[in-house]
Amino acid sequence: MTIKLAILPGDGIGPEIIHQSLRVIDVLGRQGLSIETETAPVGGAGYDASGDPLPEATLALCESADAILFGAVGGPQYDTLPRAQRPEQGLLRLRKHFDLYANLRPAIVYPELAHASTLKTEVVAGLDILIVRELTGDIYFGQPRGIHTNADGLREGFDTMRYNEAEIRRIAITAFEAARKRGGRVCSVDKANVLETTQLWRDVVTETHADFADVELSHMYVDNAAMQLVRNPKQFDVIVTGNMFGDILSDAASMLTGSIGMLPSASINQKAFGMYEPIHGSAPDIAGKGLANPLASFLSLAMLLRYSVGQAEAADRIEAAVRQVLAQGLRTADIAEQGKPVVGLEAMGDAVVSALTAGA
Repeated sequence: MTIKLAILPGDGIGPEIIHQSLRVIDVLGRQGLSIETETAPVGGAGYDASGDPLPEATLALCESADAILFGAVGGPQYDTLPRAQRPEQGLLRLRKHFDLYANLRPAIVYPELAHASTLKTEVVAGLDILIVRELTGDIYFGQPRGIHTNADGLREGFDTMRYNEAEIRRIAITAFEAARKRGGRVCSVDKANVLETTQLWRDVVTETHADFADVELSHMYVDNAAMQLVRNPKQFDVIVTGNMFGDILSDAASMLTGSIGMLPSASINQKAFGMYEPIHGSAPDIAGKGLANPLASFLSLAMLLRYSVGQAEAADRIEAAVRQVLAQGLRTADIAEQGKPVVGLEAMGDAVVSALTAGA
């Protein structure tokens, strides 16, 4: 069976890291995995091409694919555009269109990179957390929203936090099922002492837990969870939370690993269709300089192979190649120790391709 992938490089360093991932895909093809790729613009590149951050042709390509490999979107040149035309809207619309409700963000500290964390080595060594973030609801999508002038003549902004029980239940199931394959523990993060929406969240997660008696469930307020991630991150196995809290906590967790440039993510729906992207963003300050770290893109490709197309063996090979180059001491600037040698984007790509080829 041929795997059809929609490749959306996007903006900033997105095209650079995606180019390296296409090299990895080419190796997998030579090793017998049939993968067909087609590239299309999204984000700022989509706006430049057709005045829309998610052009119709790009959406049609994604609809015909088995999964999406995504780069990054955004750049300062687009900051003055109307909100509906900004690059990030392309990403949000893809999430909503495909109902990509489950965002899986692993935060793993590789032994060779424990030094790169800003926390003490003993605090983060051996860290392996999975954050399961609900992605299509909450305050980012709730209506009504807007800015208006109130009765006192003052401008007033408003957004609506909303969740229904079906949305909460399905993300809770995703978290419990993931925990069964890991350490068997789920911590549900909310603000139930203040927000009615998250009181419902806590109630529904607790009800859903009745079907997963083999998994341990705990609850934590989001402010405490943020503190505990820094104080004692290894207490967590799977964290499940809403869209806004998950956005914040997953970025905080990324820095426990030493670099946001190391972390992949998966956004999937109930049919296992997904969009896979590194979480580091477009990094316009280093775009085009060959300095970006491509490892998170490689690891995102591995997640794609594992979760959406049933190719766990190929995913394992990519992850093994990444571990091998780290063990060899190769480091891009974001994960290098002070005074130690640094390699660029191309050299890191070469090393992973070589390791993957040799490991076949």
